[in-house]
Amino acid sequence: MPGVELGDRIITVPAGRYSARQFTIEPDASSASYPLAAAAICGGRVRVPGLTNTSLQGDAAFCQVLARMGCEVVQDQWGTTVSRHGDLHGIDINMVDLSDLVPTLAVVAAFANSPTDIHGVAFIRNKESDRLSDLCRELRHAGVDAVDNPDGLIVRPGAAHTATLATHHDHRLAMAFALLGLGASGIIVEDPDVVSKSWPDFWTMIESLR
Repeated sequence: MPGVELGDRIITVPAGRYSARQFTIEPDASSASYPLAAAAICGGRVRVPGLTNTSLQGDAAFCQVLARMGCEVVQDQWGTTVSRHGDLHGIDINMVDLSDLVPTLAVVAAFANSPTDIHGVAFIRNKESDRLSDLCRELRHAGVDAVDNPDGLIVRPGAAHTATLATHHDHRLAMAFALLGLGASGIIVEDPDVVSKSWPDFWTMIESLR
C-alpha cells in the first residue's frame, strides 16, 4: 500500500479514505480439517470448495497428511477433495506447522492399521487445554491407546467404545471427539457449546455428514 511504512515495532499508515472493493475470502482451513477428516475416518468423499492449492493458510496442507495415511486427495484451483476407499495407515510426522490440527489427526490415527507418532508440538500443552495430556486422557477413556510424551503423542489403533469425553473448555478437542463419534458408536461430548468459539454451526455440519 503506498505510503505505508513498516518498522520493527510500528506500522505507520497515512490518513486517507476507504474505497469500496470486492474480496474473495477462502474457507477457514483449520475448520475444513474436520469434514475432510470425516471422509478419512468413515470413507466416502468430502469436498471443500474454495480451499485451493494456492491457499495462504498453513493448515490447508492437512489434506496432504491424510494423503500420506492412504486417502485420495485432489487439491486444485477450485477446492480440496478427500476420499478414502482402502485402509488408513499410521505415520510418523512433525506437526509443528499444523499444531492446531493435532487433535484431529490423533482421532484419525485411532482408525488406522498401524501406530501414528506425532511430534514437534510440545507447546500445545499451553493452548485452551493441555492438548497433549488432556487429549490422550480422553481418548483412553474411549478405549484408544494414546500416550503423550514431552514432544507429542503416539496413537496406536484400536476399537473405540462408548464413553463420555470432557472437552476441557477446548473447542479443538470437542470437534475432534465429534469425529471419533462418527467412527465409533456411543461417544458423548460434554459441553458441546464450546465449539461456538470458532464454529457455532459445527454440530449441524456433523449431523449432515451422518
